[in-house]
Amino acid sequence: MKTRLILVGGFLGAGKTTLLWEAAQRLASRGLRVGLITNDQAPDLVDTAFLARGGVKVAEVNGSCFCCNFQGLLDAMSKVRAAAEADVLIAEPVGSCTDLSATIVQPLKDHFRRELVVSPLSVMVDPLRLADILDGGTSGLHPSAAYILRKQMEEADLVVISKSDLLTPSELESLKTRLAQAFPGVETTTISAKTGDGLDAWLDAVTTQSEPGRRIADVDYDIYAEGEAVLGWLNATFMLRGEQTEWNLFAERLLMGLGQRFDDMGVSVGHVKLMIESGDSFLIGNLTGKGDTLSIRGLAGTSATARLTLNARVQMEPETLGGIVREVVATASQGCITVTPLAWRCLSPGRPNPTHRYDHVIASQES
Repeated sequence: MKTRLILVGGFLGAGKTTLLWEAAQRLASRGLRVGLITNDQAPDLVDTAFLARGGVKVAEVNGSCFCCNFQGLLDAMSKVRAAAEADVLIAEPVGSCTDLSATIVQPLKDHFRRELVVSPLSVMVDPLRLADILDGGTSGLHPSAAYILRKQMEEADLVVISKSDLLTPSELESLKTRLAQAFPGVETTTISAKTGDGLDAWLDAVTTQSEPGRRIADVDYDIYAEGEAVLGWLNATFMLRGEQTEWNLFAERLLMGLGQRFDDMGVSVGHVKLMIESGDSFLIGNLTGKGDTLSIRGLAGTSATARLTLNARVQMEPETLGGIVREVVATASQGCITVTPLAWRCLSPGRPNPTHRYDHVIASQES
């Protein structure tokens, strides 16, 4: 029996990981076995740790994007499919990655149609960021990073406007109309992981349709490479020990401190994610732009020890980003918590070098 693969792309901060979590729970309630695959330029990913807490089998492809490590994607799919006996795999590429149709969807259609049913390529986009992009702006991003976001939508089979609860129904309809005008032929839908609106409709679409990769974008790899390289990339894990600490308050201090520093510098934030685990309790914190985008979900309780995993993608040199994170973590600890680094990777992504790149659309899987 074939396994269905759902690819969910989209720029940093669009809400992909939250969608994967919600989708896995809803598919399981429909009696389907689900496996998840995450992707990053470095290990120690908040997304992987968070999704694994949902009782779903998760594999992580790290060190490069799916397109530059196609075999890594295949190995992860094979591993999760076997471990979960999966009916459905959902994979989340790196948020700064584009050209997925040419480098992932087409080769999968070409060589693995006996094993896989590939769903239409979904690309998520934050509605506030989208509105500015459609107005001709860059949503605070470097122009080359904004180029990546536009190319993601250009190649999509289905653009998913996330966080629909932030807009009124009339604002959403206006945004969908403008999106259709800017990217003719691309289907659009809206969802809110917070309220659940639109989630089942999106799942119905991606679990029944099988005509993915209907278009290939014309991507300038020099601009693409620059768009990725302008971001500093940090994945870090710390052990926290000291006085009895209310970890939700600590997380709020930490994210507010980072948000304030980045706002003061006027730099664009792709995302800052953190996870604090204390025994069986955990929380997830997010910052997807200016300080007012801060959100925290879950309760990590009060204890003397915890584990902090932090991922940051911010438009600055990696060394500068690393220095700021060290300073703000120390400040948030207020001299009462000993912070011991367990893992630290700070980098700028290299030039994309895909394993495969098709210049034409492979015929439908049902042909």
